[in-house]
Amino acid sequence: MDRYQAMAAFIRVVDTGSFSAAARQLGVGQPAVSKTIAQLEARLQVSLLIRSTHGLTPTEAGQNFYERARNAVQEADEAELAAKGAGAGLSGRLRVSAATTFARLHIIPELPRFLADHPQLTVEIILDDRMIDLVAEGVDISLRMGTLTDSTAIARKIATGRRSVLATPAYLKWAGMPRSPADLTNHEAIIYSQLSAAWSFRRDGAAVSVSVSGRLKVSAAEGLRAAVLADMGLTIASDWMFAPELESSAVVRVLEAWSLPTIDLWAVFPAGRLVTAKARQFSDFVESIMKTADKSHIEASGSFQSS
Repeated sequence: MDRYQAMAAFIRVVDTGSFSAAARQLGVGQPAVSKTIAQLEARLQVSLLIRSTHGLTPTEAGQNFYERARNAVQEADEAELAAKGAGAGLSGRLRVSAATTFARLHIIPELPRFLADHPQLTVEIILDDRMIDLVAEGVDISLRMGTLTDSTAIARKIATGRRSVLATPAYLKWAGMPRSPADLTNHEAIIYSQLSAAWSFRRDGAAVSVSVSGRLKVSAAEGLRAAVLADMGLTIASDWMFAPELESSAVVRVLEAWSLPTIDLWAVFPAGRLVTAKARQFSDFVESIMKTADKSHIEASGSFQSS
């Protein structure tokens, strides 16, 4: 039994809570994972897991072993990368979580460069607008926008972007151009359910809040984009979300004299773990992408902090 592989398998089982989920993440069959854990328990002569109808949880001995094994595996990975040197490139698997629209527009088109630099690396991208459990999903790095609520997460702010009121010229030709935030109450607003329907504006030190309404509410950014591009109304969104359309003038900004709260892009790493070299380099890669965007709308940042 390979001690390193056994520890890695055990870590996956504890993180996911099941043999089958761990097997999927490791790319092996469930019987292989079960056999590895059984051999590990026999070697240590201690029970590491409690098996019940609710899943698998570590025993007290298992929890102690998990914490030390996790650190040992991470340290071994980092030591191997350091020994190989930066020129050797990254290897293995990198799991990334990102909002669907943001990844489709800004990350995936640039991935060929990253993969070309690291031919031994496999990247898996989980596309989901919702916050997911990074540990349970085996995610190495998550790209999240907005305000972070997990006080235990390790996060790095990558960029700050502009929010705007956006609409198509066709919609504005039909509905008219709003001249002040108050005019928005007479417009059909497309509501993004993950944001408040009360929109706050600032101008010359004055703040104005407007509660908008509309007949369409969507839960995902792709739906918001589709509705705006179908001339169904106006919305508030990050300029990132409509970057191609803003460039081509298929979508235009409204009320540009008024400012909206900006939006932050974060790289978030699983709590309680070392940030791996793969995750760090991918974070740097995404930051480099954002730095090439419109400098007047994006302010890059690179400081690590707890959220």
